[in-house]
Amino acid sequence: MLKCREIHSLGDAYVDGCLPWRTRVSLRLHILMCVHCRRYLSQLAALLRAFRHVHPPASADEVDAVMARLREVPEGADETNL
Repeated sequence: MLKCREIHSLGDAYVDGCLPWRTRVSLRLHILMCVHCRRYLSQLAALLRAFRHVHPPASADEVDAVMARLREVPEGADETNL
């Protein structure tokens, strides 16, 4: 049977569905008995789902537009009204 340390290192592959069937069965047996690893894998899956909703990196045009806007703000001005 797998140990908790092994579950931690296999977590990404398990959540992605990339484990061989024997390893997957062994991992499932472990998480049936170990609440800590079960919680870890649940939180890992939730985190990976949340990453799908993260805004993609800004394009060069977006960065240039923001930088140009920042250059327009006079020093010491109230920036809350931008």
